[in-house]
Formats: sequence, C-alpha cells, structure tokens
Amino acid sequence: MSALDARIAFLTEACKLRSVERASKLADGSRHENSGEHSWHLALFALVLADEAPEGVSIDRVIRMALIHDLVEIDAGDAPIFEAGLDQGAIEAAEAAAAERIFGMLPPAQGAELRALWDEFEEARTPDARFAKALDRFQPPVLNLANGGASWVPYGVDYAKVEARLKPPMERGAPSLWAWIGPRIRAFFGATAD
Repeated sequence: MSALDARIAFLTEACKLRSVERASKLADGSRHENSGEHSWHLALFALVLADEAPEGVSIDRVIRMALIHDLVEIDAGDAPIFEAGLDQGAIEAAEAAAAERIFGMLPPAQGAELRALWDEFEEARTPDARFAKALDRFQPPVLNLANGGASWVPYGVDYAKVEARLKPPMERGAPSLWAWIGPRIRAFFGATAD
C-alpha cells in the first residue's frame, strides 16, 4: 500500500465520525449533533476565540487537536459527560485502542505525529492542550444555552453538576471563557450566588 493509499483509507475511515451521535443537540435543538460536526465546530471555536487563549498558545496546533480529538469515537463511541455510572477506565482503554488502530492506518511518521497530538490533548499538560480542552468543555454549554438545555434535561443536570465538570478545565485553559459562561449557566438554572 502506498502512502497515498494509506492516507485515503484513513480519510475514508474518518468519515465514519459523522455517524457517531453525541448527547449534545444543535443550537436550534432540532437534532443531536454528530462527532464530525462537533470536531468542525470546535476547530471553528478555536479559530474565532483565539484571542481568549493564554499567551504563547499555538492556535494552529489547537485547531489540529480539535479536528482529531474525537476520531477515537469511531470505535469507542461518545461518552456523554453527564451520564452517570460510566466506567472511565474502560472508556480510556477503548479510546487508546481506537487511537492505535485509527492513527495506525496512516504512514508511520504521520500516524505517530497525529497520535502524539491526540495524546497531548488527552493529557492536557501543555498550554495548547489545556486551551483545546477548555474549548471542548465550552462548546456544548454554548449549544445548551441556545437550545434551552436540550441535552441537560435528559441527564438531570443542574448548575452544581455543570460547574463541577466544566469549570475546572475552562479555568485551567481559558479562564475568560468560564467567566463569560458561568454566570449565564447559573442564570439558566436559576442558581443563587454562593
């Protein structure tokens, strides 16, 4: 198989991401978004909200992370952030196996590069990855605020649950995003100030 054959096979496989339904609904609430749409939207968030990134963050790298961060869902599926009882260890193992298979479809050097970028996103140890993670936590509540909480309601979400899951990664990677959305989420749920 030539390098081009491998790349085309990878890109064809990546198309399957559009068949993975997420818990989040579109801003108009008309249907659930798919993981391909989410990845595109997250890359657009990175491009448009680049000024919210801490100094030194490479938006090009963040956009690349956004485009590949959920490819593992082709095999592992989407794990809704507010679903109770999920086995986080099993999810991480399934995603790591999926990353090995999917990025392994590419020519070795390119596959290793994208796999390293995916690992960096997952570990969230670099400023680029922390900003990408913050955006990944920011995009769904933006949609929920626009669609009346359409994907919060089925999970019995309240302000405390949203704050516990979303505030830490946002404050770590893009504090201005939590400062903007936190009060809006609080108002949505009618929560009182601490």
